[in-house]
Amino acid sequence: MTSPPSFRKPTLLASTARIFDLSLGQMLWSRRSVLLAFLVGGPVLLAAALRALLSADRFGLPQINGARVGGAVLFGMMIWLLYIRFIVPVLGVFYGTSLIADEVDDKTLTYLFTRPIPRAAVLFGKYLAYLACTVLLVLPSVVLIYLLLAPIGGTIGEAFPALLADLGVLAIGLTAYGAVFAFVGARLKRPVVVGLVFAFGWEPAALLFPGYLKHLTVAYYVQALVPQAMPQDSVVSLMQNLADTPSLAASVVTLAVVSVVALWAAGRTVEKREYVLEQ
Repeated sequence: MTSPPSFRKPTLLASTARIFDLSLGQMLWSRRSVLLAFLVGGPVLLAAALRALLSADRFGLPQINGARVGGAVLFGMMIWLLYIRFIVPVLGVFYGTSLIADEVDDKTLTYLFTRPIPRAAVLFGKYLAYLACTVLLVLPSVVLIYLLLAPIGGTIGEAFPALLADLGVLAIGLTAYGAVFAFVGARLKRPVVVGLVFAFGWEPAALLFPGYLKHLTVAYYVQALVPQAMPQDSVVSLMQNLADTPSLAASVVTLAVVSVVALWAAGRTVEKREYVLEQ
């Protein structure tokens, strides 16, 4: 008589991949993604309007200090002002904090935790789904903006290196913000409020003051990557050059460490914490 085969608990990697596959479709078709798709589509509509107005030569190219500003500069300023300063943090807050908090609110966390998989795999898989979902929302909109604005006063290929650099910066920013807010969502109650206060209260305030407070923000290191992707004759670039910014290598390494540590801490929190589902 043969003994029944022993059951093997799925590995962390295999469990993460399974949760990722399950969560990606849910995120892409959730109400949150529809709203954020409209948010990301706003800059595309703005770029299309600028292209139509400037191509019709109704207003002519805008000028800064008497110099005409071409599409490459407009593209860099839109990336800086709309994506780096607003859209990337917003996506990090609303997606990152919801990875565990939504499961608690929907009372589905118990179902996931009763599966024979490591608890941390739930968070890791949903985080990877967040990253894939936000990249699919953000990067195509940036490419569309580039195609709309780059030909204004120049050629499409002129700002192509800036496009590639900006796509990398946005991906890094989404990775870091998502990891930080995944920890916030796993650890704290009312994580969206805490995330919004951090991204749009603490970070802007810390960046304004001299000293080491700005080192305790994600924005300080993400913004340090932007000048390498922006036209050097833009006003934003000149302002950034006056600021105390870390080097490119230091920023990339710091953001990588922040992402890994925050995600590890979030995974440990999910493994150890007992979540109480309100009736």
